[in-house]
Amino acid sequence: MTPATIAKGARRTLVQALPAVPAPTAAMLARLDPDQQDLLRKLTTEQIEYVPHPLFARPDCERRLFGERWDATWPGSASAPVSDDSAEGETATLSARQERAIFERFNYARYRVFKILEAANNKTLKPSVLDELLVWARRAHDLRCRIVQLNMPLVLAMAKRIHLNGVDFAELISEGNMALLRSVDKFDPMRGFKFSTYACRAILKSFSRVAMRTSRYRGRFPTEFDPSLERSDFQDRMREDQRGDCLEELQLILAQNLARLNDIEQTVIRERFSLDGPLPEGVKPKTLEQIGHLLGVTKERVRQIQNKALNKLRQTLEEEFLAS
Repeated sequence: MTPATIAKGARRTLVQALPAVPAPTAAMLARLDPDQQDLLRKLTTEQIEYVPHPLFARPDCERRLFGERWDATWPGSASAPVSDDSAEGETATLSARQERAIFERFNYARYRVFKILEAANNKTLKPSVLDELLVWARRAHDLRCRIVQLNMPLVLAMAKRIHLNGVDFAELISEGNMALLRSVDKFDPMRGFKFSTYACRAILKSFSRVAMRTSRYRGRFPTEFDPSLERSDFQDRMREDQRGDCLEELQLILAQNLARLNDIEQTVIRERFSLDGPLPEGVKPKTLEQIGHLLGVTKERVRQIQNKALNKLRQTLEEEFLAS
C-alpha cells in the first residue's frame, strides 16, 4: 500500500492510500461468488479511505461497536426496514447518538479494510485474510448503503425547496445524490454537528454548480437543441465547464495558499507553470533543471518537490470542490 496521506481541512480529517497488493489470482476468484469477485477487484485497485477515530486504537473497539456478533439489523445493514415516512420525502429520524454510532461502525469497517491491505505489503492474501477482508468490506458497504438510504430524502427535499429556472429536475436529483454519496464518505462525526447539516451544504453547492453550467449552456444556445439537425457535443461541453470550475477553485487555493505550500513549493509551482503572468511569445515555462539551478538543488529534487506540492493541491481541491 502506498504511504497513507491525511487530508486535513476545515471540515474533516481523512486517511487515504492506494492498495499495493497483487491482482487476485484465478484460484482466489474461483472460491468467491460474482459479487465477492467484483468487491475484491475494487478493493485491490481503488483508493481506500476512512475517517479516523480515537476509539479505533482500543483493543475492545470491535466489541464496543458491533457487539459479540455482527447484528445485521438497524442501524447496521441496508436490509433493515425504513419507516414509511421516508417514502413521503421525510428523512428517517436518528438521534445524535444513533447517527454517531452508525458512522463509527462505518468508518471502523473501512479502517479494518485499510489495515488488512496495509499489512499485506505487496503479498498475496492468504485465504483466511481474504475472508476477513471481504467480511469487513461487506460491512462497510452495507453500512454505507444504510446511511445513504436513511438520508436520500434530503436530496429530494432540497431539490423541491429551491427553484432554478431551466434546470432539469432529474439532473438536479442526480447531482444531489452524488454529493450525498461523497458526503457519507467524508463526514467526520467528531466535528459535533449532524450529518444532515453537512450533507445539505454539499447538496446545495452541487445544485449551484448545475445552475451555473445550465446558465452558461443557455447563454450559448438560447434555443432548444434539435438532435435531428446536428450531433450533440453536450457531454464535451459539460466536461469543459467542470474543468473551468476546477480551474477557478485552483486559482483561489493558490491565491490564499489553502494547500499550505511552503515557500520552496510555491516557487517551484509558480516557476514550473508560469503563474506570475503570461509569458512572451516563444518563451516556455522553466524546466525542472532550470528551476534546480535557481534553487541550488538537483533536477530530481525539484521533481520531488513539484509532485509533493501537486499532491497537496489535489487533496485541497478534492476537499474544497469535488467532495461538495
